Amino acid sequence: MNSRIDPHSYTNEKHWGQQIAEEVIRQFPDEEIYTCAAGISPSGTVHFGNFRDVITALVVSKELAQMGKKTRVIFSWDDFDRMRKVPSNVAETFAENIGKPLAQVPDPETKTESYARHFEIPFEKAMQELSIDLEYRYQSKEYSQGTYTESIKEALGKRKEIAEILLSFMTEKGKEEKGIIPETYIENYYPISVYSRFSGKDNTKIISYDGAYNITYTCFDTNQEDTIDIRTASLVKLQWKVDWPMRWRHEGVVFEPGGHDHASPGSSYDIATVVAPKIFNRKPPVFAEYKFVGIQGLGAKMSGSKGNAVSPLQLLEIYEPEVLKWLYMKKTPAQAFTLAFDSEIYRQYEEFDKEVMLYQQGVLDAFSRRALELALSGKNIMEIATPIPFRQAVALGQIVQWDKTKLSELLSRTDVNYSEDSLLSRIARAQKWLLNYNPGEMIVVCEEKNTAYWDTMSTESQEHVRQLAHYLREEITSLESLEQKVYALPKQENLDQKENAKLQRAFFKDVYNLLISRDTGPRLSTFIWALGTEKVRNLLEME
Repeated sequence: MNSRIDPHSYTNEKHWGQQIAEEVIRQFPDEEIYTCAAGISPSGTVHFGNFRDVITALVVSKELAQMGKKTRVIFSWDDFDRMRKVPSNVAETFAENIGKPLAQVPDPETKTESYARHFEIPFEKAMQELSIDLEYRYQSKEYSQGTYTESIKEALGKRKEIAEILLSFMTEKGKEEKGIIPETYIENYYPISVYSRFSGKDNTKIISYDGAYNITYTCFDTNQEDTIDIRTASLVKLQWKVDWPMRWRHEGVVFEPGGHDHASPGSSYDIATVVAPKIFNRKPPVFAEYKFVGIQGLGAKMSGSKGNAVSPLQLLEIYEPEVLKWLYMKKTPAQAFTLAFDSEIYRQYEEFDKEVMLYQQGVLDAFSRRALELALSGKNIMEIATPIPFRQAVALGQIVQWDKTKLSELLSRTDVNYSEDSLLSRIARAQKWLLNYNPGEMIVVCEEKNTAYWDTMSTESQEHVRQLAHYLREEITSLESLEQKVYALPKQENLDQKENAKLQRAFFKDVYNLLISRDTGPRLSTFIWALGTEKVRNLLEME
């Protein structure tokens, strides 16, 4: 039975999480607890690409629970993995720790108990902010407590069978290039790594195994030989392609997603699906490959090991938790998508707000409805009040110098009733987005009249601006009446809607340039209201 989800099988009739959950139940109909798993090696910043691992497992778990199943999501910190290299943002001196378990390498900033913990804490904090409950498994503790001792012994007893499985996935050319002689490989293969008692590193070679619990190895760093009992010495770790299926059995995993590195043909997942039943008598879990999550607006390519990755905690500086989760949940795992630190974030917030509105109106399709329900788990979507658009939070926040009280007072004089919760949430994120990542988007109101731009305008366009300035001399009774005016001024009765929309855009462009020397800006009526009619009039009156 194929445990992989076909990436072409997703439909819009129901949410992808439900489709996967139904396949999980089909393959595992009688589980007492339905365990969905995710995990990562904390070798550097745990980035937003890794976060898709969590979201995918979480969504399937929630859908299984919706179907009446008892569920849990396990997140494994593979902190017993060796340190492979030093990220670019960590001192080169840390190279002396290469080969040691991540949990036994010191924190580069000496703030936590280990290198691994240094990267685990921010991720766990982000999960709390996202209201995501995970059962964490720290593999360094599991190995040190002897949790897997008998499984290690089992794998050692079947080491030649495992070697044959690994050989079956190698091409003849690959064997030749690596100088592998099958008979010799099988005879000398051991499915474990040993961390030296002398150096703490895995630069070792197994000399012999007594068939029970004793292993003799050589430490190449010290040229010393040692014999250990795997029941008492926490120095042995199963190799990944054996460790992974072993844990499927130990935890009773029924679903686990993975990125392309695990999902490509002949990769670790394919090997693990053979090791699981043949060595550990465990059916492999249902597996879904997820595609790449991109980033735009920062320039440098994301890489956790290089130290320049964007973490979920950093994303939460500009994305509300529900919006961030929704962006992951509205795409099937087979779809790549992009997160934004540039102005694309405006569109993402607008799309989210629109879907909430359509949900409340009862006209949203089933797939999109479920994506919102999952992202807003625990909230009554029908009770969500109108949020302030993120674009407006950026624009108006600058005017009131990010003072939430002043912004509330400003908006109280308008006809727009934005929710207080959204003001508190989005004004802070708008400030971070603008000041930290997009200072070039800052709005600077002209101190003097922009006569240079005025001189480039047509006589007709100048007349429209004069009419607006004249209107602003009157008492403006409401924001609604101001908005009606700015849209009506450039309209011509003999033109259709499309032609008038073009005239309106040109008019708005003129006003923005006269106010802030830019072609676009915040919603014009609200912006004029916020600046104050006298200030705006002084900049628009040219003669």
